[in-house]
Amino acid sequence: MILILGLILLIAALVVGLAGIFGNTGAGHDLGAGGDFSIFGYHATGSTGSLFLSGMIVGAVALLGLTLVIMGARRSARRSARARREVGTSRREAAAVDREHERERDDLIEQRDDARTETGAPGADAPRGRGRWFGHRTAHR
Repeated sequence: MILILGLILLIAALVVGLAGIFGNTGAGHDLGAGGDFSIFGYHATGSTGSLFLSGMIVGAVALLGLTLVIMGARRSARRSARARREVGTSRREAAAVDREHERERDDLIEQRDDARTETGAPGADAPRGRGRWFGHRTAHR
């Protein structure tokens, strides 16, 4: 929201400033000699000091808009950095849980193998044969 408001203020100040620059050129716009200054159909009569003050106000609005844009961008960057840190933390935690599960599985496999060797189960030490895809061996010819 801050970013959008800042962009609106900055663009408005740029439009007003550029319209003032490009719309009033030439020698016919001498404010001190009774001339006037016009922008968007509004004629500003007065001194060069009042014109300078108006320019300062437009510049301040532009500066405010730029500040809001920078604040919004910085906030977004901080938010995304925090999200990246949280993702990294959750990945590390998940990896630690996976390692713990692997250790538990390896311990269970080792206990099973030890129990087989102690009871003398047939084929405990024998390597397993190659599995058949369709269940049985093919017939001899």
